[in-house]
Amino acid sequence: MQIQFIGAAQTVTGSMHLIKTNESTFLLDCGLYQGKRKEAYELNRTFGYFNPKEIDFVILSHAHIDHSGNLPTLVKNGFEGNIYTTFATRDLCTIMLQDSAHIQERDVEFVNKKRKKLNKNLFEPLYVLDDALETLKKFIGINYHFEFKITPNISVTFYDAGHILGSSIVYLKIKENEKIYHLGFSGDLGRPNLPILRDPEIIPSVDYWISESTYGGKTHQNPLDSEKQLEEIILKAIKNKSKIIVPAFSVGRTQEIVYALHRIFDRNEKDRIPVYVDSPLAVNATEVFRLHPECFDNEANEFIHKNEDPFGFNKLIYVKNVDDSKKLNDISGPCFILSSSGMAETGRILHHLANNIENPNNIILIVGYAAENTLARKLIDGQKQVNIFGDPYNVNAEVIVLDSFSAHADSDELLNYTNTLDKKSLKKIFLVHGEIEQQNIFQKKLLSHGFQNVEIPKRGQIENI
Repeated sequence: MQIQFIGAAQTVTGSMHLIKTNESTFLLDCGLYQGKRKEAYELNRTFGYFNPKEIDFVILSHAHIDHSGNLPTLVKNGFEGNIYTTFATRDLCTIMLQDSAHIQERDVEFVNKKRKKLNKNLFEPLYVLDDALETLKKFIGINYHFEFKITPNISVTFYDAGHILGSSIVYLKIKENEKIYHLGFSGDLGRPNLPILRDPEIIPSVDYWISESTYGGKTHQNPLDSEKQLEEIILKAIKNKSKIIVPAFSVGRTQEIVYALHRIFDRNEKDRIPVYVDSPLAVNATEVFRLHPECFDNEANEFIHKNEDPFGFNKLIYVKNVDDSKKLNDISGPCFILSSSGMAETGRILHHLANNIENPNNIILIVGYAAENTLARKLIDGQKQVNIFGDPYNVNAEVIVLDSFSAHADSDELLNYTNTLDKKSLKKIFLVHGEIEQQNIFQKKLLSHGFQNVEIPKRGQIENI
């Protein structure tokens, strides 16, 4: 058996790992690489290490675009197999892949207008809506904890990763040459005590563990403090009549923030300010969240019994229409505007940042991970001037980073989870989905705690098992 690490190898995005057995060739995840646009386009367009027609099936850990977003390209290039995942992930992908196709088409159209004027070769979108729709036909939903036989010799079981709705830790049993291999893939591992979702579940012992390492060298603020910190920012906004501009991922982070605001305003009615969720995808994703209370933790379910809708309250407005989005430019603070994308690379958030970033009264609130070279990362790093739509803007607004809302396990939480694995059975750990500096720190941490054979694979590296 072989594992080849193709995406999210010494980088955070583009999760994709190829596994070959005597009888099958399959992928764990098929995500979009996000980074410098020219590099990202080339990496996403050509798979390089394999022919999509030779892939028998895909196992998908969760719906985030850096894990699922290149599935339509796979299908466009000849993949005909099934995609196995949880029911909630399937439902989220129904809206997210269509939205991604729309973004591909829109972005290429915008770039090609400029290239046409310069007599340069025109780009094609990675995929279009028809490719996304064809991909959705291939999804097969599986319940958590149910061992599903994909082939006579390969079975998969999904355990809750506690990262986003439907996210899973993948547990594989693979029989080859009369021997059974147990392989675990963390996907993106969530954190204990996050709002709404259950904590990450413990899986049975494994021989090989493929672990994310996004925050392998960092510790987060306590998630139990997140509401208090958010409440303090609201009080500051009320005092200064600030607009709070929040680049937020449409799936997961937006719903967590809305849920936290609901709880805050329930406790302090006088501090309630207008809240706008300006993202068509976030609006649709919230509807999917409402359909899957089986993924919620006990606290969230108790809150639902007291409040009919955990994602709706007085002064909360979901914005779909473009004209209504533009009207937000004219409103005065205090108010709260959540908009995608979370890394501030595409979408309506760019317009809100352009209109508000130079006002020193305003607050830009960063509540999620931002990859290198993205606009959100530049704001986190304290750059005083940034480009938006190609134009320079001075960063006069206050930038606040609230990592207590992070849905990724931090260094200590990753270690605590890894410690639940049986060291006697564990032959090797592979660290993926992390920048190399974070991975090096986490590798040393694991080795110092008695783990052996901890490797950080490079892109394209093959491991024979």
